[in-house]
Amino acid sequence: RRLETNESSNGTEVVRKEYYFNNWMTLLSQLSSWLTVLQLCVFQDIGAIRIAGSLVFILLLFILTAVLVKVPMEEDCFFSVTMATIWFINSFGAVLQGSLFGLVGMLPQKYSSIFMSGQGLAGHSLHRHANSKTDHETAALGYFITPCVGTLLTLFSYLVLPRLVSQLSSQHNCITHNPSDLTYTNSPHISLYADEPGSKASVIEVFKKIWVMAFCVTFVFTVTLSVFPAITVDVKTTSEGENWELFYFGVLLPHFNINDWLGRTITTKIRWVVRLFPVLVISRVGFIPLLMFCNVQSRNYLPVLFEHDAAFSVIMVFFSLSSGYFVCLSMSYAPQLVEPKDAETAGALMTFFLALGLSIGAALSFPLRKLI
Repeated sequence: RRLETNESSNGTEVVRKEYYFNNWMTLLSQLSSWLTVLQLCVFQDIGAIRIAGSLVFILLLFILTAVLVKVPMEEDCFFSVTMATIWFINSFGAVLQGSLFGLVGMLPQKYSSIFMSGQGLAGHSLHRHANSKTDHETAALGYFITPCVGTLLTLFSYLVLPRLVSQLSSQHNCITHNPSDLTYTNSPHISLYADEPGSKASVIEVFKKIWVMAFCVTFVFTVTLSVFPAITVDVKTTSEGENWELFYFGVLLPHFNINDWLGRTITTKIRWVVRLFPVLVISRVGFIPLLMFCNVQSRNYLPVLFEHDAAFSVIMVFFSLSSGYFVCLSMSYAPQLVEPKDAETAGALMTFFLALGLSIGAALSFPLRKLI
């Protein structure tokens, strides 16, 4: 809101600097994630300190962001500070995501699907804030306090988890019929990072086994981020009435998030044959021209072919469903293509290519928006 392009003063319109906020936000958030996950792939061992440490820094950065809502700043300063917080939040978020994907990769496929569904569900809270009738400053404050509470609860749950595992293990040991089979250690907790027997394969060896799935997850996010949200956010309704316009754009982003979550959830029941999977992923490139020919405003070159609101809504349904479905399958298939001891490396590698796809898509959003 602080970076509005135009303002009126005594009937005179003053043109402000165009910051291309959505494009820069998408690019910096994904580029920082990509560079961070690249380091995770080089240093393969996943440590508990990465998960707990990243949660702490994410919590502190969101607290800082919430405080800055009440701090008046000039536009250039506000833009710079916002971009810096976006960079660091997404950097620590990439550490957290890469570490968790590495751990989930060692579990059966159904847990990968559930994990991906949880990520899709995380975007739903934006719907309440987008439709909020409160002023923008209060809504923004509530929007940034929400992840502070969520991150704090997540950190608490993660710290409690080893103790719960230790208690379950103690109960299991009590009912073991042959006490001589038990092995006792000096550690009071069970390690969540126990190594599989045998040496792990190198990153290159693991990549050779999962490169098809790595390409798929990269391509899916390249297509998605090239048009969403940088282009879809500028689609205008053709229906008259202020109430309809507020409702239409109030459900636009949740519309994507809900269908993306549904697509991820469907993978627990319906899965495509692996050999046909890449063909379906590549076919998603058709969504780019379809969305570019919707009623995106302002535009200088391309005509509007899908002007009606219903056309845009239908395209977005299939666009978001396919995004969640194909991403979840890619992330679920990859760990199955390697030995169990290499599943952690495969999960971290897939996170790297996921972030790579996000970065490429964010970069492509600039020329695609200019082309319109």
